[in-house]
Amino acid sequence: MDVDVIVVGLGPGGEEVAGRLAEDGLTVVGIEAELVGGECPYWGCIPSKMMVRAADLLAEGRRIPGMAGLSVITPDWAPVARRIRDEATDWWNDKVAVDRFEGKGGHFIRGRARVVSHASVEVGDRTITAKKALVLATGGRAWVPPMFAEVPHWTNREAIAAETLPASLLVIGGGAIGLEIGQAMSRFGVEVTVVEMGERLVGPEEPEASELISEILQREGMAVHTGVTIERVERRGDTGATVHLGDGTALSAERMLVATGRRTDLAGLGVAALGLDDAAAGLPVDGHMRVVPGVWGVGDITGKGAFTHVAMYQARICVADILGRPMAEADYRALPRVTFTDPEIGSVGLTEAAARQEDGEVTVMQESIASSTRGWIHRGEGLVKLVALDGVLVGATSMAPSGGEVLGLLALAVHARVTVSTLKEMIYAYPTFTRAIDSALWS
Repeated sequence: MDVDVIVVGLGPGGEEVAGRLAEDGLTVVGIEAELVGGECPYWGCIPSKMMVRAADLLAEGRRIPGMAGLSVITPDWAPVARRIRDEATDWWNDKVAVDRFEGKGGHFIRGRARVVSHASVEVGDRTITAKKALVLATGGRAWVPPMFAEVPHWTNREAIAAETLPASLLVIGGGAIGLEIGQAMSRFGVEVTVVEMGERLVGPEEPEASELISEILQREGMAVHTGVTIERVERRGDTGATVHLGDGTALSAERMLVATGRRTDLAGLGVAALGLDDAAAGLPVDGHMRVVPGVWGVGDITGKGAFTHVAMYQARICVADILGRPMAEADYRALPRVTFTDPEIGSVGLTEAAARQEDGEVTVMQESIASSTRGWIHRGEGLVKLVALDGVLVGATSMAPSGGEVLGLLALAVHARVTVSTLKEMIYAYPTFTRAIDSALWS
C-alpha cells in the first residue's frame, strides 16, 4: 500500500497531523493500536478533570458554613463514573473519532505499527510505504517500577475507569496525576496516603508551591510522606497492597495507584531501523519536528513535555513543514503546565533555581493570593511568584483557585520577553486573582 503520508499513533498530536494533511488533499494512513484520540480524552486530561470538577464542588459545599449558611454534603461517586462513561469516553469507544478522521479523507488502520525504514512500516502482515512523510506520534504509557508490577495496582487508567471507590488508596508518586486523583478521591471520602520518594511533592514546581500544597492536602485529611525509600511491596488481600518504607513504617490500603511517570517505547516502535537509539527517552527532533530525512515526530514521544497542548503545538509545526509552508521553529521557553489540584498550580518558564544557573541578574517577586482582595473575599490560598533575568520575565508560578487561568497572562509575558517595567505599567482589573500579579511586581 503506497500513500503520501503515514501517521503512526493517533493521539491528540497524531490525529491533528493526519486530519489536517488529509484535508489538504494528501493520501494519509493513520494507524492506532488503541483508541483514536489517545490518552487525553479517555484516561487523562478530560475524564480526570471531570473527577476534579466534581470533587471541587464538594469542597465548595463544605465551605458554605461561615460564608453562606449551613450545608450537609453527601458524596456520591456514581454520577461521576456515569459522566465519564457516557459523556467523555462513550464507554471507551472511539467510533466518533474514527469517523471524524475518515470524514476528512483519511484511511484508518487499527493495529500496532513497526518502522522498517524511513518510509515504511509494517502492521501485521501488511507493509505500508509513504512517498512524502512518516510521522511518529505513539505517545507514552504509565510506567510501573518492577517492585510494584507483581502486586495489585492501578495506573491512571484503572483509577479513571473506577465505578466504585475503595475505602483507602495508597498513591505512589506525588506528581500531577497522583495528587489530582488523590485529592479528588479524598474529597469523596477515600482515605488517601501519598508516598513520594523525592524530597517534596510536585518536584518540578517552586518549593513554595510544593510546601503549600502539601500543607493543604494534609489539612484536608490526606497523609503525605516525602523523601522516603520503599524497601518492599506486598499484596494485601485480593486488591490491596502494603508498602514498607525504609524507616520501618508500613502503609496499607485497599487499592494502590502507581503514578510514577510515563515512558515511551521506542524499541517496540522499531526506531532502530532509522539508525536511532531505541533505548533513548524520546525521539531527537529539531525545531521543525524532523527526526531524520522523511520522518517527523510529534507529542510525548519527542520528550518535550507530556502535555496535549505540546502535542497540538508540535502538530501544527509538523504539518507546515510537510506541506512546505513557513512557520517558526518550536520554542519551549514559555511552555505552560498546570497541576489541577485545589488550588491549581500553574507554572511557565524557569523556576528561581533554574534562573540562577543562567548568566545575569535574577530578581524574584512574590505575593500571597490570600493577601489580594479577591483571594481574601474567596478565602483562597496560593501565591504568585515571578522570576526575572536582567529585568525580563523568564518564569512564573500562579497558585490559586484559578491558577491555570491566571497563568495565561504570565505565559504570554514570558513568551513575548516582556520586561518587569512593562508589566508594572499595566492596569490589572480589580478585584481579580490576576491582580495578585500586580501586587507581586510591587512587593
